[in-house]
Amino acid sequence: MLYAIISQDTEDSLEKRLAVRPAHIKRLNQLKEAGKLVLAGPHPAIDSEDPGTAGFTGSLIVAEFDSLKHAQAWADTDPYIKAGVYQQVMVKPFKRVLP
Repeated sequence: MLYAIISQDTEDSLEKRLAVRPAHIKRLNQLKEAGKLVLAGPHPAIDSEDPGTAGFTGSLIVAEFDSLKHAQAWADTDPYIKAGVYQQVMVKPFKRVLP
């Protein structure tokens, strides 16, 4: 089943986010290589593809996991959590309708 992992950043987390990004992307690429990643990306803090120093307010990942428990466990071990980038992470079942 698909799950949405919706994360909210802490204030002024851009520096931490950039420092830990390679480890975060590595895990996403592992999901992608396993054919389980539907989409992933950050929420810019301003209405721009490249928010620069404004940074980001969080992230969205939609991926396939065996269960909500497995999705939550995966989300709980994200490098962004350990580095203090994310202040809150919500994992919810997701039903893809389109496309």
